[in-house]
Amino acid sequence: MPLTLSRGEQPQVDLEVKRSHFLGRAERTDDEEAARAFIARIRAARPDARHHCSAFVVDAPGARPVERSNDDGEPSGTAGQPMLEVLRGTGLTNTTVVVTRYFGGTLLGTGGLVRAYSQATAQALAAATRVRLERRHLWELRTPVSQAGRLEAGLRNPGATRGHPESVGSVGGLTVEETRWGSTHAVVVVSTNSPDPRPLGELLASLTQGRVTPEPAGSRVVERPL
Repeated sequence: MPLTLSRGEQPQVDLEVKRSHFLGRAERTDDEEAARAFIARIRAARPDARHHCSAFVVDAPGARPVERSNDDGEPSGTAGQPMLEVLRGTGLTNTTVVVTRYFGGTLLGTGGLVRAYSQATAQALAAATRVRLERRHLWELRTPVSQAGRLEAGLRNPGATRGHPESVGSVGGLTVEETRWGSTHAVVVVSTNSPDPRPLGELLASLTQGRVTPEPAGSRVVERPL
């Protein structure tokens, strides 16, 4: 599953090269609008800086990821593109990096600029907190109130309930999310790694003698810390 950054502000790094300072910061940006807003925010916070070079990769539903870079006045190909190549190499998505440069009075040359912007980008991304995105598939299990507690216990520890410890984990990533109680029936909501209902259906057949079947209830994306 994709890697990205956790939400919220990430650390800033300060790379000094021949008295020029390259301030690098990365942020989670879930679309192009958010990426451009982050770049604008950094620019507005440091209006006295000479350059605010940037690169981002964001997902586009049903299409290839959107990738953009900007040299912001530096010689063409010395800042934005090297930054984008570093970002690509991390495998991160929905991520934007901005490197702000304060000129120190000494020209760095083409190669020096490429190295400085690449290093500042790499350091900013290394300092940021990463998460893995995971899609969870939701299922609703409707059962009489009198049976809900037993069903929930069986779902939380299927091996113990069935007397076969090796069966635990046969339903990939099975998690009990919540139980909604009604007057006569309860709905146990669970999530799994797979959209295939058959493994969960087989477990339910064993736990309830076929009286409960899984009903699909959509999916959601969760973040797993690395």
